[in-house]
Amino acid sequence: MKVVVQRCQQAHVRVDNAIIGQIEHGFVLLVGVAETDTLDDVMYLVRKITQLRVFEDEQHKMNLSIMDIKGSILSISQFTLLASTKKGNRPSFTKAANPEKANQFYELFNEELRKNGLVVETGQFGADMKVSLINDGPVTIIFDTEE
Repeated sequence: MKVVVQRCQQAHVRVDNAIIGQIEHGFVLLVGVAETDTLDDVMYLVRKITQLRVFEDEQHKMNLSIMDIKGSILSISQFTLLASTKKGNRPSFTKAANPEKANQFYELFNEELRKNGLVVETGQFGADMKVSLINDGPVTIIFDTEE
């Protein structure tokens, strides 16, 4: 799995010109599921993201987690994170999971985040989405379970 974590002041996602998910202070997560991913990958990423210390404490040091600040998450499924650009100019998506597995793992990932007490808003799996955010910092972290 690949997850791009963006610390944000606010974010929302639109489908067909309607806002379907919206958060204030927290993370926007772009989530890509690979065909080779396992449930262990999901649990590893949930643990890493919930404990990631990238929010400022009283001394203005990145020392607090999303749990500490009671932040929210906007989670967006994005299979294009699995693109291979080694050959030619058109990306290959052969490493991405099939839609059934990808959606299953994406939903499980979001549910596990919620089990940690987080508010998790989502986009719509497979839809053409318009994501807007105010990236705070900017702080952007990439997790890849293959690395």
